[in-house]
Amino acid sequence: MVALLIISCAVSGCLGQDVPEEERISITIAYEVSPNMVDPGLSPQIFSDHISEISNFDITISIVDSKVAMLEALRFGNVDVAYMDSGNAWIGWNQYGIEVLAADQKSDGRSYYNANAWVLNDSDMAIAHLDSDQLTNPFSLMESKVSCHTGWLDSVGMMLPMGFLLGLGYANILGDPNDIESLRGTIHGYFSQDSSIPDPGTPLYGFSGALKCLSEGSGDIAFAKENSIQDFCPIGDDEIREDWCLDNSRYVALPSFAKAPSDVFVYNPDYLNNETLEELTRLLTTLDDNDESSEILSNTFGTEGVVKTNSNEHLGIYSSLVSGIPGISAYFVDEQPSGEDIAITLEELIIAFQVEESTNGTNQDPNLLAGFLSEQLGVNVSIVYVDSEYEKISSLESGESHIAFMEHTSSLVAWKKHGLAVLAAIQNDDQTTSSAISGWSLSGSGILENDESDNSMIDPYGKTKGVVSCHTGTDPYTNSIAPLSYLIDIGQILNDDESPSLSQESQIMSHFNYSSSIPTPNSSYFDESGAIRCLSEGYGEIAFLSENYISNECSVSIQEGEDWCLGESNYTSLGIIGSLPSTSVMYNPLVLDTRSRASILNSLIDLNYDMYLENYSRPGFGTYTGCYDISVHKVFENIPKQSCGDEILKNILNGPGIVRANSQEHLGEYSNDVLMVPGGFYAVEEYILTE
Repeated sequence: MVALLIISCAVSGCLGQDVPEEERISITIAYEVSPNMVDPGLSPQIFSDHISEISNFDITISIVDSKVAMLEALRFGNVDVAYMDSGNAWIGWNQYGIEVLAADQKSDGRSYYNANAWVLNDSDMAIAHLDSDQLTNPFSLMESKVSCHTGWLDSVGMMLPMGFLLGLGYANILGDPNDIESLRGTIHGYFSQDSSIPDPGTPLYGFSGALKCLSEGSGDIAFAKENSIQDFCPIGDDEIREDWCLDNSRYVALPSFAKAPSDVFVYNPDYLNNETLEELTRLLTTLDDNDESSEILSNTFGTEGVVKTNSNEHLGIYSSLVSGIPGISAYFVDEQPSGEDIAITLEELIIAFQVEESTNGTNQDPNLLAGFLSEQLGVNVSIVYVDSEYEKISSLESGESHIAFMEHTSSLVAWKKHGLAVLAAIQNDDQTTSSAISGWSLSGSGILENDESDNSMIDPYGKTKGVVSCHTGTDPYTNSIAPLSYLIDIGQILNDDESPSLSQESQIMSHFNYSSSIPTPNSSYFDESGAIRCLSEGYGEIAFLSENYISNECSVSIQEGEDWCLGESNYTSLGIIGSLPSTSVMYNPLVLDTRSRASILNSLIDLNYDMYLENYSRPGFGTYTGCYDISVHKVFENIPKQSCGDEILKNILNGPGIVRANSQEHLGEYSNDVLMVPGGFYAVEEYILTE
């Protein structure tokens, strides 16, 4: 039951009974009653009558319909005191100057509780949490899941988990970082469009509603307190146990993501005098001295006793936990001039870039990107040059740079081992953000192709045992991890106790053939063209390479007189076995705050809206040459061609566009494949150290 208390005082007085009528203090309690409350013992009128009986406060109950109404009443002095969720109290403190006078104290003496995400024990998140593998992170797997929240801007049910996920880079703000409504879009964008953000009075509202959402299969994750299952599903107490409860062994609490301040009594210092405040505080903090008073307090507000405190002491920790939420930072943390939005908080944005010095002054010069972003962000943007992918990781980790454009191998290591995160992804030429890896055979060979009359459609990769295979010898994923992970997944390779000690090369040869080609650089079968040559010359029977490589490169090679390709029609794809993520835009969530991330991301996305026109004629309007901004339908003739967004994307970032992404969304499938293969992650890490 969610309850809210508001107390307004008319005249100051002293505690005690049998005082003159004119000296008694009138108090109004605003109370939000649960629509399914049927137990007469929970009626707020009982609390009202009890307080009137034992003190000189005359209590009147007033039913309210929302937390927003409660805050507004405090703001304008219609009421003086309220009991509310610490998240709403924090908003009132930062926005309206509302202060804390007392806080709920738990039976163990704490005035806080641990906030947890609850999942079911057969979910991938529970498995990742319980597997003792440091490279599997249950919070990363939340992306695209259906989340069950307790209500809009609730503390444990929304603000703390989203502050955690945004703060550590699991999710990125979707929309305007200065608009609180962007939080709703961010939740539906990171989790699912079906995620539950219930209104008061609806069946899935509150802690009970969030857990009901999880238990009945409507959602995959419920955000609640550490003891919520115990509260609603106590073992052996059928009177209290909710009918939606599953067997308690089904519920798994993921590691706590925050210590949430307990619920609080708050007041508006502009309308409540100090004498009355002291008397009221004394009354509230002594109610637990009497069993009857404590029980009534618990039945009405869910707390058996409160302790005296203040805003800084009790809510101060909240600022760091939720300051990354869009709109919260803009309106509740910083004192901004009216109407002024908060953008990037950096004085200078630094980009780590690996590039040949010969590009300086050409259309491939990364300073062109820096100039574009500087214009968009209104701050200086500079380039720090590095010599390797691993130096990019070190630069981001140390805070020397803020963003870097990184390959799939280094992106994975940066994410899993160094705590860096994905902000965006560069599109491939086909406007996708991944490249499929497939196995190929010679058409008509009959060795690896399905018999078209075979209705069972046996996976052709199930017939590769003992076959001589052709590999690229390039990055570990294309070369060995993609085929190995696929074969493990379909049950063709079984891991045993000896598997972790085997190299990928040994695993390849153990399944395929000890004559399989795993070439070294500069050998005739090296790279994707070499793998096709291996197949074309009859050395091997299956080659692993990019799904589009043959269609993109075969005809070109024939025209140029190369002999590795027999013609596109002579090869047959056996199906996709994995995919390589495109270039990632990486950042350090411990260095780059959420507002800066959102501003940088929006500016990078703006590259997509530019198109350079040369002598473009439009009947009746003339001929144009310049950078055309699609978002405003305007041609900027003063912008040089190399500084236009589409040219920067093509020449510097090597793609047609850039899209929003996060780590799990962009690297998750790739990561799963790598971690499935014994020694896979080590092979990837060694590759970026030696390349």
